[in-house]
Amino acid sequence: MITWMQTHKKYLIITIWISTIAFVGAGFVGWGQYDYGHKAGAVAEVGEVEITRGDLEKSYSRLYSQYNEMFQGNFDEEKAKTFGLQRQALKQLTDQALLLNLAITYDLEITNKEILVKLTSQEYFFENGVFNKEIYKSVLSRNNLTMSEYESDLKKQLLIAKVLKLLPVQTTENEDKILSTIMSISDKITYLVLTDEIISIDSSDEALKKFWETKKQNYMTDISYKIEYIKNEPTSLSYDEATITRHYNDNKTHFKNNEGKILSLEDAQTKVIAELNEKSTKKIALRTYINYKKGKLDKSVKINTHTVSGIDSLFDNETVKNIAKLTVISPYMKPIKIDNEYFTIKLLKTIPSKIKLFEDAKAELLPLYTMETKKEKLLELAETFLKDFNGTTTDFITRKDSDKIEKLSINNSNEFLEKLFDSQKKRSFIVLNDGKIVLYDILEQNLIASDEKIENSSILDLKNNIFNQSLVNNLNTKYNTKILIEGL
Repeated sequence: MITWMQTHKKYLIITIWISTIAFVGAGFVGWGQYDYGHKAGAVAEVGEVEITRGDLEKSYSRLYSQYNEMFQGNFDEEKAKTFGLQRQALKQLTDQALLLNLAITYDLEITNKEILVKLTSQEYFFENGVFNKEIYKSVLSRNNLTMSEYESDLKKQLLIAKVLKLLPVQTTENEDKILSTIMSISDKITYLVLTDEIISIDSSDEALKKFWETKKQNYMTDISYKIEYIKNEPTSLSYDEATITRHYNDNKTHFKNNEGKILSLEDAQTKVIAELNEKSTKKIALRTYINYKKGKLDKSVKINTHTVSGIDSLFDNETVKNIAKLTVISPYMKPIKIDNEYFTIKLLKTIPSKIKLFEDAKAELLPLYTMETKKEKLLELAETFLKDFNGTTTDFITRKDSDKIEKLSINNSNEFLEKLFDSQKKRSFIVLNDGKIVLYDILEQNLIASDEKIENSSILDLKNNIFNQSLVNNLNTKYNTKILIEGL
């Protein structure tokens, strides 16, 4: 297993409290709606540490990218649900928060200098071997992160590392010998690979409804919001020369060419007029907002009605989140700019989430039903075949011989061998992460001679993982964890 871990680190969901902040190349992946009514977008509270929805999105996105790589690009939202990726993402964050609470208890701090040293040593921000601030800004921008967000995450990473440094884990010579012996064990086996391609299922509405009855609590409508809104379209006014000149002189730095040089009034005139129109539109929108709140709107102003849900055709996600913060006591939202128009919004009522009708949930339900039913039937088939199966017989193989397992990818082979050599059963079957099942029968075992020495770092990594998990389990009893979103 240790050799597999060394060779395939990128496929492991490594211990999060000592991992590098992963964001490059990972877009945010959504998975449904939360109760936006919680304070500041918090999804959990662990002791004195708050976990935000943004934290959860990043953790989920990082996991999704790791699984997608492991599945060679064939990972999707349905598989994410089956693997419980939401819970995994939240578990990583709560584990991290427990360690941050321990840091608070120890009064540990991270200075700005420590953050700067770490930041300027990260090579994905380098140009010609040197940290480049513009590349730093550019990389963060492409990944929808601000510098303050990234540096806040970096501070947490450093703080956790400082906590763990106070609790060092060491290895002994005997542990090295024991692990070397374990890695020298070889097996001669017969194996057979089963996939769900050989399984057929009943996908009729009758069968699907029975499945839905057991799962329907997981298929809820989005929380929605009935609103009124007023739209102020862009103004297009005429301005005298004095007004244009005055605005240009007061705001020259707004009007630059591609080289960063300030444009002349003549060259900037179109931009100056556009800015004046923008200012005028915003002023009209603010006046509309005030009159709306006071009930003094002109009768000619058109008030529209709309129902907003998580994915909305009229408003972006940020606007939906802001609408969700409105209450019947404070129902008005100040004008917001969407494209070139200003919207003033009033909340009429919040419509709670409810269980979807079968017909509405059917399309979403079918992939999960198919996957779980095939998985169940494949397990039944494996139990039946295990008594007497004809498979492929190998020579003596070790944990490292993934290339000698035919009909499986390298990733599958590595996973199979790791579980095989951890198993205490002579004849059984192993369920792989992607759903395949491998029947096996160990025919002979042998201890092969090997000059290869197991790296001390591998043993240390293993002991660290065991220690860290024990530490987290202990901290769970010390700091209270409160989950603020339903379903997790």
